[in-house]
Amino acid sequence: MKKLIITGLMTVLTTLTIAAQDFDFNEMEYTPHQTTFQLFASPTARSVKVRIYKDGLGGRPMKTARMTRGEDGIWTATVKGDLMGCFYTFDTGRGETPGVFAKAVGVNGHRGAIIDSEKTFPDDWCCDQHPVVKSPADLVVYELHHRDFSVARPGAKYPGKFLALTEPWAIDHLKSLGVNAVHILPSYDFGSVDETRVPRAGDAAQSEPQYNWGYDPVNYNVPEGSYSTDPYDPVCRLREFKQMVQALHKAGIAVILDVVYNHTYDIDHSNFQLTYPDYYYRKTHPTGTGNVYSNGSGCGNETASEQPMMRRFMIESVKYWYNEFRIDGFRFDLMGCHDIETMNQIRAELSKLDPSIFIYGEGWSAGQCGLPTEQLGVKANVSRMPGIAAFSDELRDGLRGPFDDDTKPGWLAGAPGCEESIKYGIVGGIAHPQVDMTKVNYTKEPWTAEPTQMMAYVSCHDDMCLADRLRATSTLSDGGAAPTVDEIIRLDLLAQTAVMTSQGVPFMLSGEELLRTKRGVHNSFESPDSINQLDWQNLKRYPQVFKYYQDLIALRRHHPAFRLGDAHLVRKHLEFLDAPQGVVAFRLKDYAGRDDWRNIIVILNANRETTAVPIPKGMYTVVCQDGKINEQSTSKIFGRRASVGPQSALILHD
Repeated sequence: MKKLIITGLMTVLTTLTIAAQDFDFNEMEYTPHQTTFQLFASPTARSVKVRIYKDGLGGRPMKTARMTRGEDGIWTATVKGDLMGCFYTFDTGRGETPGVFAKAVGVNGHRGAIIDSEKTFPDDWCCDQHPVVKSPADLVVYELHHRDFSVARPGAKYPGKFLALTEPWAIDHLKSLGVNAVHILPSYDFGSVDETRVPRAGDAAQSEPQYNWGYDPVNYNVPEGSYSTDPYDPVCRLREFKQMVQALHKAGIAVILDVVYNHTYDIDHSNFQLTYPDYYYRKTHPTGTGNVYSNGSGCGNETASEQPMMRRFMIESVKYWYNEFRIDGFRFDLMGCHDIETMNQIRAELSKLDPSIFIYGEGWSAGQCGLPTEQLGVKANVSRMPGIAAFSDELRDGLRGPFDDDTKPGWLAGAPGCEESIKYGIVGGIAHPQVDMTKVNYTKEPWTAEPTQMMAYVSCHDDMCLADRLRATSTLSDGGAAPTVDEIIRLDLLAQTAVMTSQGVPFMLSGEELLRTKRGVHNSFESPDSINQLDWQNLKRYPQVFKYYQDLIALRRHHPAFRLGDAHLVRKHLEFLDAPQGVVAFRLKDYAGRDDWRNIIVILNANRETTAVPIPKGMYTVVCQDGKINEQSTSKIFGRRASVGPQSALILHD
């Protein structure tokens, strides 16, 4: 009996290996005369059927065909006739599903759609080109949610839609700010928004407000219908997504897609579970309780990237988004749930298509994963994943305080002992002789091999935005008094100066340039528009904030010393200066990166009073002082000391 069990197991494993190598995830192949369907489904399934429908929702099937299981474990069926415009589902006996790799779906993604792909191409799509990026260090990444960004914009024609990012006001804002990469929050078909409550194009009814970040995947390879002008039309969402990419590319802005392969909306109704139960998910085996699902995602389940077909699914999915939608990069949600081998294979496969495709992710999980930590894509293992970056919570929390306590201060609010964590972020997370790792928060060993493997940031979507965090954090040096608006602005600009002068890849949350507020909500994933939307009137209320962000980004773009992109060069040219508590100061020396400026000195002062800092003797031009940046400045200082205004940055060059 044991021999039979082992033999059967080996047969299944061999079948899975063959399927993973050969299956192309093209689950539907259409011709005017017939359509062939194929599905990787459980070998224990007694019967698999494909059903054909007239509409994407409701109604009885027009046709039903039984599928046949091949020796490679793939089920196939051919349905005669012209099925263009029809919808389909697979039924394995557990429920109907569009399959795991549907490329077009009906409303709410319950049924796959048979469409003419050429109708999804915008005019001149053949001429679309990826923006040229020589190094990830040259990127300034702007993270946005489609609805946040545009729903409250006065005069927007397509508020909350993909097409909002094709409108002149949106393109002009992004170009004027100076960002060259837009990270869009999950934009595939997700489960928490009911697309039937979004009216068709031309309907008089208004869309019912529904909000979610979209970290609840359903169909990973189809754009979300609620962001299109007609969720019932399978072609519409694909074409409008491509129009968005095309418009951003024409403006020289790369598009980075937030991908969430680490979990699904649920287990029982997921396309994975409906085709091959339990194969795509990790399980744990606690003593006496039997099998339970691992929950490293914190969302009730955790996918098994190490499984041959799940690994292949992830690889083919990112390749599809690159080839079909011309995506320029990928941000992996909870990358710490995925195994290192899968991430490295994704990097290798994408590099074959385009080495400049940028990959980064969260170097942590939200709970205990079903694999040992040494096998996972966590921060500590980033050096084993060349060409892949991760977020630095060392820099983030060193600046503004820990993620798990909104009232606990960081360096910006006068907390002592944070300077080394900020210095670690300034060098891009690499080993540097002047960074004492014993004093860095969260990590005692450098986890990047190159500075371009570290995302430098101080705020993102799943946290308080920066101004709210500054309001929530007591200012220790002022006895806990709430900061004034002027102080919030000073600290906001100071924080972003640390980010933008870091040797890592700078990243910012949309709306920070407007002094954004979410009314103190930390986790606004399903909060209403009133919490999440950008207040565009802040451009008029706080013009100095936008101007500083604009000039700061331009300063980074104009000066290669801030984006050396090489660990050796950073260690050679970046030198920290002795500074009092509450100050971080460094020099980029000897024409770093072949910069026009011989030496650049950056001094970041979080103290509430003007602070004197020793600097190498010389004649310097002041280009950043007291919340203003002017690269053409003629203001000079001479000597061995520089006075830095309270809660501000001073940048000099000779």
